[in-house]
Amino acid sequence: MLLAIDVGNTKIAFGVFDGEQLKATLSASTGLHRLSDDYAALLFNLLPRHGISVDCITESVICSVVPPLAPVFEEMCRHYFKSSPLVIEAGVKTGVRLRIDNPRELGADRVVNAAAVYRLYGGPAIVIDLGTAATFDVVSKEGDYIGGVIAPGMEIAAEALFVRAAKLPRVELVPPKHVIEKNSVAAMQSGIVFGYAGLVERIVRDVQTELGSKACVVATGGYADVIAKQTSVIEVVNPHLTLIGLRQIFELNQR
Repeated sequence: MLLAIDVGNTKIAFGVFDGEQLKATLSASTGLHRLSDDYAALLFNLLPRHGISVDCITESVICSVVPPLAPVFEEMCRHYFKSSPLVIEAGVKTGVRLRIDNPRELGADRVVNAAAVYRLYGGPAIVIDLGTAATFDVVSKEGDYIGGVIAPGMEIAAEALFVRAAKLPRVELVPPKHVIEKNSVAAMQSGIVFGYAGLVERIVRDVQTELGSKACVVATGGYADVIAKQTSVIEVVNPHLTLIGLRQIFELNQR
């Protein structure tokens, strides 16, 4: 079995694949001060609950947007799973040509998402990842990565209001009943949730105008479901897009 690890700024997603089948997904909060032993203990505890024996994991693949954590997970895979992990970085075959100014600036997860969306849905395509940041990645009809958009994520926006405005509270990021609301909590939810739905619609519209054609719009990330329910421009929600892309790139490099 293959262990895929997607290390994000806020959350770490683990996926276990048996061939093409995603057998289990797990998640943990990102902790810069955790050791490889800590993450291994988490997996050794949780995997059996999903009916997966740790001994069955023989391969691993990692993408990380948190540089200090990449070696932590490399060590974990080597020591506890006896595998030398494939780390998504410069020089690894992804099947995606990067048609941008400085390919080294691009986060590994965005390359993986671009590879996955083209193999699953074809091109042109727009991948919207609604996590710590709200990123939009554009794939051409030939499967090339041609650029993207980066905006603050919903949690960052909500936290900024809480930190910078003395009377505003932390809020759960769910849609309120109305746009015009009569209390601060619901008014913040309206501004953030409906505001980000509007942001998604505007950027998708303008990207398609620049492309000169309609593109398949696929959303992933922690708030993909929330926003997809507020707009019709998102055609597909795939919460496991990055993990699937990691498996695909691992297989490409094995061949």
